[in-house]
Amino acid sequence: MLEPSRPVLDPEEARRVRQQRLERIGRWVLPLAIMILAIWLWDRICVWNEIPKYILPRPGLVLQTLHDDAGLLFSSLLVTLKITFLSLALAVVGGVGLAVLFAQSKWVEMSFFPFAIVLQVTPIVAIFPLINIYVDNQTTKLLLCAWIVAFFPILSNTTLGLNSVDRNLLDLFRLNGATRWQQLRLLRLPAAMPYFLGGLKIAGGLSLIGAVVAEFVAGASGQSSGLASRIIEAGYRLNAPRLFAALILISLAGIVIFLALSLVSNLVLRRWHESAMVQER
Repeated sequence: MLEPSRPVLDPEEARRVRQQRLERIGRWVLPLAIMILAIWLWDRICVWNEIPKYILPRPGLVLQTLHDDAGLLFSSLLVTLKITFLSLALAVVGGVGLAVLFAQSKWVEMSFFPFAIVLQVTPIVAIFPLINIYVDNQTTKLLLCAWIVAFFPILSNTTLGLNSVDRNLLDLFRLNGATRWQQLRLLRLPAAMPYFLGGLKIAGGLSLIGAVVAEFVAGASGQSSGLASRIIEAGYRLNAPRLFAALILISLAGIVIFLALSLVSNLVLRRWHESAMVQER
């Protein structure tokens, strides 16, 4: 039996297919190659200049330290991630809730939005002394600091999205007698979803930064403290391998959080929003 012949692609279509295949491969291969090259240069610089390990450890020594101190470092990572995700969850609830109130009433927005801006532009290191006076629980202090950092991107992006609905559609809803709740549920919230997810990706990284910075400012210590305390401790003891290992864990945690939130955004938007749909070339 003769096999059915495959359809022949025209040169332009074949070029487009090759380009898409190369882009899919390059999206992963190029960053990996650059990372391997950077690690190799890091190792060679340490060898060529005979740099002591307490100043700049070699990558192999950092990985060995990460393995040897895994129990201590990963338990601290869990503490940091706990603060990160709790603050992010509170930022989502508070930011979206307040943005909905802003969208329902311009008077509420004009009254309270300046206070949100004040929280955003004031450095957390300047706010923390007040938090330290009024809050006794150490975890609550760290959580509050991280929440302040992550709150504003959710609020501002969601507010922008709720106010960016198509005016013609809004007039159509009003002409058909839609209530404020129906306008919010069926029109404003779907329109704001891409803005909210964009703010969520920003807030995810900021919540991790806020958790680490808050612990630096708080000077937390002890077995139940986060990665920032391990960095401070390693710096005092000139234990550079452990310091670099803790930094690597923080970086990996930030990358995983960003990729996870990007995946969520893509899954939500890929079927209906242009920002996540595959573009034809």
